[in-house]
Amino acid sequence: MKKSIAIIAAAVLAMGALTACGSKAEETTAAAATTAAATEAAAETETEAETEAAEELSGAVATDGSTSMESVIGILGESFMQLHPDVTFTYNPTGSGSGITAVQEGRCDIGLSSRALKDEETAGGLKGETVALDGIAIIVNNENPVTDLSLDQIAQIYKGEITNWSEVGGNDEEIVLIGREAGSGTRDGFESITGTEDLCQYRQELTSTGDVITTVSQNPAAIGYASLASVSDQTKTLTVDGVEPTEDTVRDGSYKIQRPFVLVTKDGEALSAQAQAFYDYAMSSDVADLIAQAGAVAIH
Repeated sequence: MKKSIAIIAAAVLAMGALTACGSKAEETTAAAATTAAATEAAAETETEAETEAAEELSGAVATDGSTSMESVIGILGESFMQLHPDVTFTYNPTGSGSGITAVQEGRCDIGLSSRALKDEETAGGLKGETVALDGIAIIVNNENPVTDLSLDQIAQIYKGEITNWSEVGGNDEEIVLIGREAGSGTRDGFESITGTEDLCQYRQELTSTGDVITTVSQNPAAIGYASLASVSDQTKTLTVDGVEPTEDTVRDGSYKIQRPFVLVTKDGEALSAQAQAFYDYAMSSDVADLIAQAGAVAIH
């Protein structure tokens, strides 16, 4: 009889242990579910907060400067406004020098320069950060049979030492030199790289990249230079020392005629919330594909 009682007691203890384990397992499962729910709720709250912040951003962002940056700044501005519908983004294509002056005088939030800032500009309280790299394409009329020039030949042409296309394998006709106006970032970049500062014998000095492209497209004897981000089939792009201007050759440095695209602001002076948001967006790795679509090479 005692043996039977012992067996029964053992069985009762075992059942109790199983019940206790089951309760602990249920408690653990419930705790895990609660933690997961809390994590999901926190994530949803964070996403909602980010969305609300984006929706709350409003006002205007004004940019001014380089005409060569039109494609890049245009695609970035449009994308930014899609993310922030209450923000108005404007771009005034006045040229690098004018854009630098505009930000210095407080007439825009961000200046746009297709050259690095000069020492006197940084000493005057400005700072510049490169957002992308751009090749400066050498362009000729589509009817021109010339396909390649060396860097030295380009310099000789613009200095007036080579004056006829026949001297470089082209037709027997006088070369017509087209360039940009003084203060242009494209001109500054081209002349500094080719060593032709203050030596170019321009026939025409034009105030925008688009004007240069149009003028060259209409004159079979013309040669010009333009931002790689802006060229089209209106003109023919030459190789330089056998290297074609492309995203890859600009990035690896094998295409020599290239320059930076720079965002210019006042050093030590805070931007508005919306202007700072655009600046951060433009400098982020998130826009690399957009910059590539615009024909330039993203830095980040």
